[in-house]
Amino acid sequence: MATVLENWREVLTTQNLSQGRQMDLVSKWLLITRASVFPMTLTSGAIGGLLAVAGPNRVHANGLFFTLALLGLILAHAANNMINDYFDLTGGVDSAEYVRGQYAPHPILSGLISKTGLVAAIALVNALDLAILVYLARVRGWVVVAFALLGLFISVFYVAPPVKLKHRGLGEPGVAVVWGPLMICGTYFVTTGSLPAWVVVASLPYAILVTTVLIGKHIDKIEADERLGIRTLPVILGAERAAFLNQVLMVSFFVLILCLVLVGSLGVWVLLTFAALPRLRQVLRVFSQPRPSTRPADYPIWPLWFVAWAFRLTRFTGGLFVLGLLANAFYPIFL
Repeated sequence: MATVLENWREVLTTQNLSQGRQMDLVSKWLLITRASVFPMTLTSGAIGGLLAVAGPNRVHANGLFFTLALLGLILAHAANNMINDYFDLTGGVDSAEYVRGQYAPHPILSGLISKTGLVAAIALVNALDLAILVYLARVRGWVVVAFALLGLFISVFYVAPPVKLKHRGLGEPGVAVVWGPLMICGTYFVTTGSLPAWVVVASLPYAILVTTVLIGKHIDKIEADERLGIRTLPVILGAERAAFLNQVLMVSFFVLILCLVLVGSLGVWVLLTFAALPRLRQVLRVFSQPRPSTRPADYPIWPLWFVAWAFRLTRFTGGLFVLGLLANAFYPIFL
């Protein structure tokens, strides 16, 4: 059992399982669904639910509906990751030579699952998500369906033809919309049955942080994407400008948090996020320098580099954001 738990820890922190370790069923599906990035979705959902009980005007929060919304978000994220891997492979993007197959096992290329099996898994996960959607739509109305359909559109057509948002420099804005206004506001609406304007604004800081993770990943893949004609935002802007943009976005998170506290939309406890400023300085320095020319020792997701630093900042700061909202739920302090 200890070995299995160690497998899960390694997969969830590195999206890899070391050679020599025996693959267990849970680790296999954690790899197939790319569960290592689920913390960002959990954080968005948690923020949406906590804003209901930690906002300037506390409203009734339905715990069951919140739990179902959070589960639905995780299932949707899992389906999205599998859909992206399927369409990138069938569309000729993913290969053993492309970055996706180098930093972590690709579900199909690594032999974890067949194409048919992946399609079946996508269908099953979406069916479970649909069941949750039907129930929540019955109790909360058509607005829930609108949130779900918008998220599904961006998720599917992120890489699927004919839209291919990722290929047109629209993947990064799409991620900001999904992990901010759609996930956070959607969870708040499901939990409370309402959606005040201040919640929409409060969804933006974390949306920005999640977007920096994707931009970092696309900076890492810029040369490979250029060769394949995939015009991600870093390909359009160039690596240096994209890195500067990421630095601006990271700083803007803290500026927005401060503004939301000063205007009374968020309680002062969310200023706990400023404990991440030392890590911010570290990450800003990383984005000011070229990527190492060779793989650092014991580094698990090479050739990716910038994405790991952006993810560390996002995961840590997002956790502090959630902790601040929790504190404000129990002991509210507003300016």
